[in-house]
Amino acid sequence: MKLLIVVHHHLDLWNVPAWFVQRLAEEFPQLQIALRNSYEGVEQDLRDAEVIFTISLRPEQFLVARNLGWIHAPTAAVHQFLFPELVNSEVVVTNSREVHGPVVAEHVMALIFALAKKIPQAVVFQQKHVWGQDAIWNDGVHPREIAGATLGLIGVGSIGRRVAQMASALGMRVIAVREHAEKPRPAGVGAVFPPSALDDLLRQSDYVVVAAPLIGATRGLINTSRLAVMKPDACLINVGRGPQVDEAALADALRNRRISGAALDVFEQEPLPADSPLWSLDNLLITPHTAGLTEKLWHRHYELFSDNLRRYLAHQSLQFVVDKHKGY
Repeated sequence: MKLLIVVHHHLDLWNVPAWFVQRLAEEFPQLQIALRNSYEGVEQDLRDAEVIFTISLRPEQFLVARNLGWIHAPTAAVHQFLFPELVNSEVVVTNSREVHGPVVAEHVMALIFALAKKIPQAVVFQQKHVWGQDAIWNDGVHPREIAGATLGLIGVGSIGRRVAQMASALGMRVIAVREHAEKPRPAGVGAVFPPSALDDLLRQSDYVVVAAPLIGATRGLINTSRLAVMKPDACLINVGRGPQVDEAALADALRNRRISGAALDVFEQEPLPADSPLWSLDNLLITPHTAGLTEKLWHRHYELFSDNLRRYLAHQSLQFVVDKHKGY
């Protein structure tokens, strides 16, 4: 059986380390493993690969892979695979949501604290050698405690569940919106709303966290009308996908103080262009898609992927299978 590993990313952390492939070869000697760090000429290996470990696959590449049975994505997002030919095929798609959930949830909590305590403003004063105590208290919303604040989660998957546990442990009231509101509430979540009641969640929330998969229903989800529903002293945090937030509408809401602040880790276009108006907003905290960065990344990838590989070879059901029709 042939396993094709093909990942190419400008950030070295996202590229497959040599030890990962070596360890797979030692643990699974029955596999023929092909490693590529470029998609150029990949069709040669696609023709007889049964398993592919990759970030993306184009429709024309998929058509070449006649022997393909399973695609594993080292990402949580899988929208890049959901073209009709693959969705309607028998090929199984799994993702790495449990790899990224813990570290992204920590990042969310860091952003909440930073916004609540006005840390970005303090950093600016430090750079200017200014003692900004009066300004930090008097300009805009006061620094505040997060205990007792309401956190509204859009999405309670791997990231959202962990955010709920952390936030509730710190005394926050956590409410959430998800597709199947009738399911049992995850730990730490006080109330669950259906998607049709999203505005109700927004009206109540002091912090709104977008951590949902990118599907048709969530593209452009946070727009002008949704921002208008939020409290004037509320903050928006997006660690989902950039297209879920209308950046122009958000910039306008922040500039005119219709909401207090925001923190974005994901953007419509990445890297964020140098001329984007988002850079100049003093009530927006930007992190350059770093929520998932951790030295433990590839060790977690190996644990998840090798377990599923053992299952696949034993003809057992795989973990973290994506519903290709739902998109997550």
